[in-house]
Amino acid sequence: MRGILLFFLVAVFAIDGYCQFPNVLISTSQSPNEPSIVMNPRNPNELVAGSNLRSYYYSIDGGYNWSRGNLESPEYGVWGDPCLIVDTAGTYYFFHLSNPQQGSWIDRIVCQKFDIDEGEWTDGTYMGLNGTKAQDKEWAVVDSANNNIYVTWTQFDQYGTPDPTKFSNIMFSKSIDNGETWSDAIQINEVSGNCVDSDETTEGAVPAVGPNGEIYVAWSGPEGIVFDRSMDQGVTWLEEDIFVDPQPEGWDYDIPGISRCNGLPVTCCDISGSDYNGTIYINWTDQRNGTDDTDVWIAKSTDGGDTWTSALRVNDDPPGKQQFFTWMTIDQANGDIYIVFYDRRNYNNRNTDVYMARSTDGGETFQNYQISESPFLPSSNVFFGDYTNITAYNQQVRPIWARADGTNMSLYTAIIDMTVDVREPTEMMPFSLFQNYPNPFRETTYFKFKLREPVNVTLAVYDTYGRQITTMIDNEYLERGKYVRAFEASNYHLPSGVYWFVLSHRNLVQKRKMILIE
Repeated sequence: MRGILLFFLVAVFAIDGYCQFPNVLISTSQSPNEPSIVMNPRNPNELVAGSNLRSYYYSIDGGYNWSRGNLESPEYGVWGDPCLIVDTAGTYYFFHLSNPQQGSWIDRIVCQKFDIDEGEWTDGTYMGLNGTKAQDKEWAVVDSANNNIYVTWTQFDQYGTPDPTKFSNIMFSKSIDNGETWSDAIQINEVSGNCVDSDETTEGAVPAVGPNGEIYVAWSGPEGIVFDRSMDQGVTWLEEDIFVDPQPEGWDYDIPGISRCNGLPVTCCDISGSDYNGTIYINWTDQRNGTDDTDVWIAKSTDGGDTWTSALRVNDDPPGKQQFFTWMTIDQANGDIYIVFYDRRNYNNRNTDVYMARSTDGGETFQNYQISESPFLPSSNVFFGDYTNITAYNQQVRPIWARADGTNMSLYTAIIDMTVDVREPTEMMPFSLFQNYPNPFRETTYFKFKLREPVNVTLAVYDTYGRQITTMIDNEYLERGKYVRAFEASNYHLPSGVYWFVLSHRNLVQKRKMILIE
């Protein structure tokens, strides 16, 4: 038994032919989606995350183990859209929408502070209350020079209405006292959107701070992607927003198997002191190449946002596959850019992987890595959420994503250390193990693998406790080529549940998760 468990642990954490980074399950509780994650630069082993509707998670060992709790705000309520940040003192902040006992649904943006040592949250403060107008999809950033906190979001005169007399606008507020109080919200956009919550609505405002305290933010709306800035800590903003990209076909689009999808922009600025210090980046997705070819894009400015490069395609696969739900961060220790997104390049159906792209040359080129260990097959019958997230410091990178196996939602991260030599999968592995089909399955499923060279391989099946169910190929020498093996669940009297099939050669291991249903 000890040998079996050891082998299974190797299978879980070994470098995978598609995925070189160990995946860690954070939670399956309460159908988690729309995750946010932040790493403390003062202690990269500290991570705090959140997901819809009210879950928070924290890790003190670099993301290998997580504690979970329910966020409560007795007076203002908690209603999703989590955004996690950390200030220069190591205090964590959870921003979210409201559902107050006295007031209207999502009538303000709420901020709660977390003491990671005590494991306790404050009851919260708020910003943006404006009668019954809806305050939605907020994001926040800390200025590391003075610890100011800046927040931007969308205000709806009346959420969801097609009434042409009702508008959406981008709002701004700040705190100069560690989130205890907030400035009166001001509108910063020049052109308002409608309230339909689609292409003509102004949304996606993610603020960034420049090397001299500048505040930068971009959003999508009726003019495509536009950009604004403040040079005086948010007191004044540009008289006219700056055009960045037309975002052809808009920010609201369809992806098969996803309940709804968007390509809203993410803004970041390099303040690392690298050769690219001060460069502003905007990352988004759109369907300019067709509804079956959603792509990830980035544009940058080296002059404070006055001018912008043309959109550069981040995903490096051939045309014709879907990449969606992107998020970007900058490692402020060295200026490297990291972008996480969902990706279907390896399949002709709804099977979905998670990829990360990295740039070390100021966004001129990107290398793509698969970071999920196995694909998932989502269902549009479950709400999938509106975004992923990623955090990084000093080459330690922690993405976070929601996974939908049918209607079963779960939350994952990957342990990524870029100081370790990361090579292309084909350079490392003599074989590739594909996802079983069908999956989930009732009686019979098929395992497919490809050998790039003649090798001895073992193909085995395990349960979630690491107990071996069967060995289908036992250290057998096989020639180069493609192979398929059928697995009959009835032969082993297996109950419904999650199982793993593992292909190995010496100390090289690939694994895939499969789901048996009755």
